[in-house]
Parts: sequence; C-alpha cells; structure tokens
Amino acid sequence: MPSTRIPDSFTGPLSQVLQGLVQDSYLFRSWDPVALAGELKVEAHQIEKFYASQSLFTAFQPEKSLQNLYVVLAGGPIIIRSSPLDRIIGINYPGSCLGMRNLPFSYGLLDYAFPSLVEAYKTTTVLRVSLEAFQELYRNHESLQHRYKRLFELREKFQYHLLNCSAYPPQAVATVLKALVYQEQELGNQPDSSGIFSFDLPIDIIARASQLNPRTVEQVLKGMTQVGVIQLHPEAGNDGLLIRDLEQLDEIYGNTRGKVSWWPLSR
Repeated sequence: MPSTRIPDSFTGPLSQVLQGLVQDSYLFRSWDPVALAGELKVEAHQIEKFYASQSLFTAFQPEKSLQNLYVVLAGGPIIIRSSPLDRIIGINYPGSCLGMRNLPFSYGLLDYAFPSLVEAYKTTTVLRVSLEAFQELYRNHESLQHRYKRLFELREKFQYHLLNCSAYPPQAVATVLKALVYQEQELGNQPDSSGIFSFDLPIDIIARASQLNPRTVEQVLKGMTQVGVIQLHPEAGNDGLLIRDLEQLDEIYGNTRGKVSWWPLSR
C-alpha cells in the first residue's frame, strides 16, 4: 500500500494544508497525500490569509484572466458580489474552490459574465495553486477533470436557485438556504453525522443574495425558528444557523404561489 506519511520537507503549515486537502477539499479529497505533495508542489508563500472585506480578485474583467486557482482552507465565508446591483451570487466555505471560471483553460475559456468582486466576508485562509501546476494535474488525472467540471455545474446551479427567488420573503430566504444545502451536499462538506446542515451565515449575506432588506430576513428567520425549520446557533457565533427540517424547507422553497401560515409573524 502507498505511504500516507507527508514527506519530511513538508512541516508545520504545509503538512496541515496537505492533510486538509486530502480530507476536506472537494477537488483533492481521498488523494494520496504523498503523491499530491509531489505533484502540487505547495510552498509556504501560497498559503494566504484574507481579512473581512478584503478582496481576493475581481472576476470576469475584460481581457484579463487569473494565474491561480484559490482553494478555501478555513474560515469564511467568501462571497461573490455582482455589480451594479451589489447582489451576492456566490457563497463559498472551506472545501470549495474559486477562480476556475477565470482560468484560461478548460471550461474557463467559455465562461463570461459581468465583473464581480470576490471577497472574504470573514477572515479566510486560502491556498493559491498556480495555473501551471494545476494544468499539469488536470492533464494527468481523469478524476480531477470530472470534479473540476462539476464545480462549473454547481456554480451555475447555485445561481439558478437565486433566479427562483420570489418577492415573497419566506420563499426568497428558503431559496438561499436551499441553494447552500444543495451546494454543500454535492461538495461532500455536509451534512454532519446527524444529518444537520450548519452554516456561518450572516443576515446581511442572506439579504443581499435574496434582495430583501435585513430586517425582513431577520423576521423570516425568526418565523422559521418558531416552526422548527432552523435553529439559530449562538455557540457557533452570532451568525450560526442550523437547518433542522429539510422537508419543511423544501415546502417553503416550492411555495411560489401559496403562502405559509406563519407569515407575517403574528408575534
């Protein structure tokens, strides 16, 4: 059997990053860490920390492309903000990747959109994988090609969910939650062993993704808490949110014409 010991040259943060990639990253999960260490050629300067409201890059700039794929290691979320409406069109947690739609190869050559700011909403640690190193991995591993293609599909499906946001507040908020549930489940990040989905999800992010005002979002979340769809989770921080009842969430998400009994809140 191949060794799973990280080479001695990878110590401290580098060793932790490689172990994290094979355990938690969608693209590299279940890889042999020794083989990955040899092919990816990770160096310390590629590990970068971004602080709240700090920009990683601007996506889809005319005649510009990226030279790195960003793998989210810890922290976050990282958001993608589309101008001029300042709507959030992407929410990314550890295990996901950013920048693939702006790399000048594979499906990135076909993907165009309006300029969008990619920024850390909260402190986030990422690994910058060089275009050259990633292209080499891509050419040599068919499994990576399939996973990479899946990332493009998931990005489109996330935005498709947002297109289904109605003006009815419960359905709009449920749409954002449903998009995240689908995304994180497909990436293999969630749910936990108890079947619970847990998110660090500030009200402001939900508001800008659903195009509701924050006060309305706050009231919808209160209503969802009262009927047992979600549970606010202060132990995970002020923005912690657990989804307890996926079936009821699906009902609200599909409720584009009818109404839910608890909205508007009676108390």
